[in-house]
Amino acid sequence: METKKFTRLSLLLALSVVLNLIEVIIPIFNGVIPGLKLGLANIVILFVLMTYSFKDALYVSILRVFLVGILRTGLFSMPFLFSLGGAILSIIMMSISKKITKLSVVGISIVGSFFHSLGQILVACLIIGTKAMMYYLPLFLLFSIPTGIITGLITKELIKNLKTIDSNY
Repeated sequence: METKKFTRLSLLLALSVVLNLIEVIIPIFNGVIPGLKLGLANIVILFVLMTYSFKDALYVSILRVFLVGILRTGLFSMPFLFSLGGAILSIIMMSISKKITKLSVVGISIVGSFFHSLGQILVACLIIGTKAMMYYLPLFLLFSIPTGIITGLITKELIKNLKTIDSNY
């Protein structure tokens, strides 16, 4: 991997970790429904998927989950496993959507948000050993639409503005 690309992806990884850590203190969803967040770190993951590659986005996403696990939730804790399951399913489905559909960045973001929620619930059902967690699914999926729209719109603007910056250098 070339040094410039490695450096940019490393900075994007750091940004995704910081956004994830900041998101915990945003009181919009904290405590209302366990595990429900805006998904600010997903802005970075979606940006990497759209401007680099699936492989790069997968690496950044998984490394983000591990770093946040080390810094906040604990490696291999339940929140870590929920996040890992959601992140992996989300990035796979966003990549598939990017390849086989004509969805916009916002559409792909909604797909990612939807499957991140689904991945978390499926992992929760496996770990806890009950299907009772599926009762959260409709609420999570309902919230995945506005959060996917928000992260998609921010990512779209980010891509547009960075293309302008890159063309000036």
